[in-house]
Amino acid sequence: MGSASSVTVPYAAYLRVYEPLGAFPEPERTHWERYARREALPCAQDELRRSLADLLPTPPVPVPVHESGEAFVTVQDGVLCVCPWRTRLRGWLALGELSETLPAPVLDAALPPVVRRQAEADYERWQERNPDARPWIRTATWQVPLRWFVLFSDEEREYGKTGEYAGEGEPGRGGQAGRDGLVLRYRTPMVQARRRVARGLRTLKDAIDEGPLIDGLVDVGRWLEEFHPRSLVELDYGGLVHMVPEAQLAEDHSAGDTAEGLAALRAGDGVRAGRAYERLTERWSAVRNRQYAN
Repeated sequence: MGSASSVTVPYAAYLRVYEPLGAFPEPERTHWERYARREALPCAQDELRRSLADLLPTPPVPVPVHESGEAFVTVQDGVLCVCPWRTRLRGWLALGELSETLPAPVLDAALPPVVRRQAEADYERWQERNPDARPWIRTATWQVPLRWFVLFSDEEREYGKTGEYAGEGEPGRGGQAGRDGLVLRYRTPMVQARRRVARGLRTLKDAIDEGPLIDGLVDVGRWLEEFHPRSLVELDYGGLVHMVPEAQLAEDHSAGDTAEGLAALRAGDGVRAGRAYERLTERWSAVRNRQYAN
C-alpha cells in the first residue's frame, strides 16, 4: 500500500462548497468541530486514491458500503467551514452517469451488470430515507467545465505553492496539493457565486436562447441554492496541475476569459465574445484530448 498511496491521480478537478459549522445540525456539528482539531487531515488525492482502491477487488466495490466521515476544512474570515466528502452519495451519482460516458462492453467489463444493479437498488432504498441529500463536491474528469468559471472572477484566482496561502489549502487541510505543492484554484463567497450565475444566465438567454451551457449553469445555480448563504465556493484544478505544463497553467486565466466573453455579449460585441470563447475551447480541448493519449 505504500507505493499505491503515493501514486498521483492527475485527471480530476473539483467544485466544492464549504459550509460554516453552524449550518450543520447536531450531532454532526460536534463531529466536524472535533474533526477539524485533528493534527493531520486528508487531501483530495487521498480521497480519490481510496475510491480507486475499491475497484481493485473481485468483484469491485463501486460504492462504499459506509458513508465517509471525512471532510475538507478551511477557515474563512475567522469562521470554520467544512466540506464533507459524502463519498458514498457521490459514488452512486457517478455510477448513474457512467452509461453516458463509457461504451457498454467497457462498462460491463469494469463493473459487471449484477454489481451495478445491486448498487442502484441500494441507492433507491437509501434515497427513500434521505430525499433531500445532496453532495458538497462536484467532480469533473479531464477538464474544468466552462460553466464552473462563471462563478468566479480573475481576481479570485490563486496560483502558486500551497504554503503561500497562509494556512489554507495545504495538503491535509482540504486543498489539492499538486506538482511540488502547486495549486490553481478560485474561491469566492456564496453570495457572489449566486449573483454571477444569475447575471450570466440572463446574458446567455438574451444572446443564445438555449443550449448546453445554459442548461449546465441552471443546474449549478440550483445546486448552490441548497447551501448556507455564508458558504465558501471553491474551484480546484486538483490533479489537472500534474498533466498541464506549468507554463500553460501560469497563463491560464479561464475565469477571466469567461467573464470577458459574457461582458462582450452584454455589450453586443460578438467578435470579442467569440475570441474569448475560442481561447477557452482551445485550451480545454487540448486538456481533454490528453485522455486519449497513449
